Amino acid sequence: MATPIIMPKFGQMTEESSIVEWRKKEGDKVAKGDILFTVETDKSVMDFESFEDGVLLKILVQPGVSVPVQSAVGFLGKAGEAVPSAPPQAPAARPAPAPAAPAAAAPAPSRPAPSPVAQPAPAPERVPVAPAAAAAPALFKISPRAAALARASVIDPSGIAGTGPGGRVVEKDVRAHLEAHGYGALRITPTAKELAAHDKLDLLAIVGTGEGGRITVEDVKRSAAQRPRTLSKMRQVIAQRLTQSFRDIPHFYVTVSVDMSELVSYRARLKESGASFTLTDFIAEAAVLALQEFPDVNSSTDGRTVRWHGRVNLGVAVSLEQGLVVPVIRSADQLSLRELSEKTRGLAEKARAGKASPDELSGSTFTISNMGMLNVENFSAIINPGESAILAVSSTLAQPVVRDGKVVVRQMMKLTLSCDHRIVDGAMGARFVNAIKTKLEDLELWKRLAV
Repeated sequence: MATPIIMPKFGQMTEESSIVEWRKKEGDKVAKGDILFTVETDKSVMDFESFEDGVLLKILVQPGVSVPVQSAVGFLGKAGEAVPSAPPQAPAARPAPAPAAPAAAAPAPSRPAPSPVAQPAPAPERVPVAPAAAAAPALFKISPRAAALARASVIDPSGIAGTGPGGRVVEKDVRAHLEAHGYGALRITPTAKELAAHDKLDLLAIVGTGEGGRITVEDVKRSAAQRPRTLSKMRQVIAQRLTQSFRDIPHFYVTVSVDMSELVSYRARLKESGASFTLTDFIAEAAVLALQEFPDVNSSTDGRTVRWHGRVNLGVAVSLEQGLVVPVIRSADQLSLRELSEKTRGLAEKARAGKASPDELSGSTFTISNMGMLNVENFSAIINPGESAILAVSSTLAQPVVRDGKVVVRQMMKLTLSCDHRIVDGAMGARFVNAIKTKLEDLELWKRLAV
């Protein structure tokens, strides 16, 4: 009997995932441990291995379609084995509109979003609507001859007002549209026209930069690149959570300048002796120590209650091509500086390789966002939901400062603390970030901790 391939649940909070790429084709032999597909959750991209030998009989879910976890995405079995009939799986992330409460006004054009938007009573089919045609019929209708002319002309007919029965677009409407927009004078290279047809572009919307306004291949490529593209699942979740955070959490910011000169020199000496610490390690340890002194900063609130987190689960932001993830060092307050360094480095490497599990990317109580390697003088970060503050670390730069009435050059770094004003007031935020500063400038502290 064919065995269903189930969309895995990679984390407790994961409700749906989408397949990025099938690594096997229908009919391919599969050995236990072979990678069947790559799956994208809201936090990471991970490989899914087969639990048994067999043949990939059927692929039910194509790449890019979000489905609930624990639902079937394909079937594995013996060659020639019958595949059970399975109900079609609609994308779980695109819930149908609720018929019980029709909206009074027409909805905005649909766009990918983490949560549903109120819709009017469901129409038979969702189709593109011209931006200027707010009163256009919900169902776009076009005659076969008109559609064929639009395809041959490589234009988008959805914005054409139809004069046929029920607003149907007929051939004469397409011809009138072409004439009104000067299609006859349009100049385009054959290769560019073929590429525009392949990419389903509208030639009338492309500005030609060639000689005499001729549309070139580069013009078509530029137009294709400017089309809206769906955000990745990770980007959608980042957008949703950070928009919610910035909207709902009253942020305020405190910035201090830290003299890193002594610590930078000490780190170089440690490296020569074989102890390879990064500046991020020292900053993380200083933040952990300060959080133990200021428990309110290691807390969170829903606006009515405050919850203190007994352990410091330290998040360290890592930038990936597809978005920002935050690997979490759990119980960082129980680790030595060396252990913290090893944990941080290991989790960052896993995150960059796409191997970090969703549980390793969630549950932080305080986050550090370090842009020190990007030559940044100062920046502020948005607080992650569920936390009360986030520390933004800028680059360590040689700067003139006044010491004992004299101008000297020192290695200076700015720290900016973003605070949730519902928990952390200005004085507490200032004392906390200055506690981190004091620790970073205390060379004797690091001599004790780095052994």
